[in-house]
Amino acid sequence: MSPVLTVAIDPAEPDRESLDYEIARLRGLDVGQLRARWHTVFRRRAPPHLPRHLLFRILVYRLQADRLGELDANSQRLLCRIARGTSGAGDQLMINRSSATLRPGTLLTREWQGHLQQVMVLADGFAWNGKTYPSLSKVAFAITGARWNGPRFFGLRDKPGSKVQR
Repeated sequence: MSPVLTVAIDPAEPDRESLDYEIARLRGLDVGQLRARWHTVFRRRAPPHLPRHLLFRILVYRLQADRLGELDANSQRLLCRIARGTSGAGDQLMINRSSATLRPGTLLTREWQGHLQQVMVLADGFAWNGKTYPSLSKVAFAITGARWNGPRFFGLRDKPGSKVQR
């Protein structure tokens, strides 16, 4: 894989509103305009076989990556393997979800006894049903009435050594 080229699509302000505005502008472009924007961003012609929706998505990804940061190295390696076709049906991936950090604004969902439960990650805890809790385990207890490991209840931690079949 060639090195990742970081090129800003337009002069950027680091706020979410300007990012949303740029994405909306890209959404309004026709296929010819998206190809022209591709040429500006990547300094080469867009692959002729790419339809409008893929041109749009790739340009939006590049815009978001430039402003918010790239994928982590493990995700990039996985995508490269998939693109090369070296990831077969029997390829098993180790997933370490417990290392993921929960950022404020993240919405966690879990179905419990036929009802969808949604928990919002806050800077100082977790919000569920209009109340703030200091830990996911406390939220899980409030939902179920039983003591749970909160991250496990919300699917953030698999059993050690568990593998996900791709």
